[in-house]
Amino acid sequence: MTAALVRPCEDADMEAITAIYRHAVLAGTATFEIEPPDVAEMRSRRQALLKGGYPYIVAEADGEVLGYAYTGTYRARPAYRSTTENSVYVREGSHGRGIGRALLAATIEQAAGAGFRQMIAIIGDSGNAASIGLHAALGFAHVGVLRSVGWKHGRWLDTVLMQRALGPGDTTPR
Repeated sequence: MTAALVRPCEDADMEAITAIYRHAVLAGTATFEIEPPDVAEMRSRRQALLKGGYPYIVAEADGEVLGYAYTGTYRARPAYRSTTENSVYVREGSHGRGIGRALLAATIEQAAGAGFRQMIAIIGDSGNAASIGLHAALGFAHVGVLRSVGWKHGRWLDTVLMQRALGPGDTTPR
């Protein structure tokens, strides 16, 4: 299999992205969403992020989308406008190939280039060692755990909060 190419997401990728996310919703704990959205909803979400100036990218190899990532609003209030939250999803069966790392690295670079100063990772399930390790490897620091804030798959789940400065971070005024 060829190495994955990271590139901007196109509308034609949305069917594959919806399938990746559907699996994450139904089988995983990375997202606390319970019902998987359809393609139209995923397209709408993507458009809103792109309109807001946020990166939305995919990793593909041999013509197949193997994963996707984006950043979005951390909080809606204006004081948070320099902070963004990331999301990374890798297709089932494609883990362990560096795809998540390539996607997260690219979103960090693109968000910094867009002028964001902080990136937040809100990781579903404190047992998600792969995501926690990925974020730590790319410079995120553990800043907290919200215990038992989500109920999914018949159990209470934590969220792990991690944070990384982008560009000059908080060393200079906005």
